[in-house]
Amino acid sequence: MRNLIIEKSAVKHNASVVKARAGRAMIYANLSGNAWGVGLVELAKLLLEEGINHFAVDCAASAAALRKAGLVEEEILMLRSITDQRELERLMDLNVVCTVGSAEAGAALNTVAQRRATVAEAHILVDCGLGFGGFAAEESEKIVELYHKLTHVAVAGLYTQVQGAYAKESVTAGQLERFQQVVETLHDQGIETGVVHAAGSFALLHYDTSRLDAVRAGSALLGRCRRVKNDGLQTVGRGEAAVEEVRWLPKGHTLGNAKVVTLRRPTRVAILPVGWQHGFGVEPPVTGFWEAVVRFFRGRRRTVRIHDQRVPILGAIGTTETLLDVTGLKCSPGDVASFDLNPLYASGFTRVYR
Repeated sequence: MRNLIIEKSAVKHNASVVKARAGRAMIYANLSGNAWGVGLVELAKLLLEEGINHFAVDCAASAAALRKAGLVEEEILMLRSITDQRELERLMDLNVVCTVGSAEAGAALNTVAQRRATVAEAHILVDCGLGFGGFAAEESEKIVELYHKLTHVAVAGLYTQVQGAYAKESVTAGQLERFQQVVETLHDQGIETGVVHAAGSFALLHYDTSRLDAVRAGSALLGRCRRVKNDGLQTVGRGEAAVEEVRWLPKGHTLGNAKVVTLRRPTRVAILPVGWQHGFGVEPPVTGFWEAVVRFFRGRRRTVRIHDQRVPILGAIGTTETLLDVTGLKCSPGDVASFDLNPLYASGFTRVYR
């Protein structure tokens, strides 16, 4: 038994925190990566109950799944700029708001809409320094030209992405400033920009000036973004798995593979059938020295819970199994261990909403 537990109460709590932080700004729930691993449709329906009814996705299949699940009237924004006309046809069939991040993408969408004798809805993407796509902030004239060329596209928004977790504050502030300059240039040209948005989860928590007309919250809804002190968010997602075997090992016995541990005393060892291949202990890449130090010491203190008691891990997390020190704890095969598990990396688990 391996379950990925998603706490409904924690998701709802985080939704209330995001709404308070967003203020008057509209909220797009970013459901990229199967809603960060917690289940696209399940999370969307839960957020609908909390009054969040605008969604953003990263592929047409996700948009199709939401429509099939009954989210027919809700706005869905595609977060990628697409030039493939067949994919654009599918997005238009699904009534998805497209992203236009280049003249080629704009021309492709305009062609598809014209062929269908209709008008497509789109947001324009501006690149203020990430490089993942969009019109360069320094090329406002190209954006102005595009507005005039899109005869069969209704531009309903303008947005950018700013650097998140490990950027210096001055870098992110500079990106927001460049984006605002683009917005002002378009307004000076008499162009209506529609919904203007820049903030993802990190910017929403760290920069009040990033909120604008709308925000895009993804990892913040799970409490798994880079947090700020006293932000009120709750971490969503934990694993549950049954202990496979329990046995005594003598003093001096060695354990582990990559990290060999020699037992200093007779130890009662439990085998948990969960390892890094299942996502246990897997984290995003380290990007700085101090983060590496924090993770090193956190890894040394990693524990699981059995019968609501903390149980230390012996040695390193294994590939498919992990060893636990249950000396002094009443523990038998079949007992359930609970542990932190990032849903984004979970593999081989059954999602359970509680």
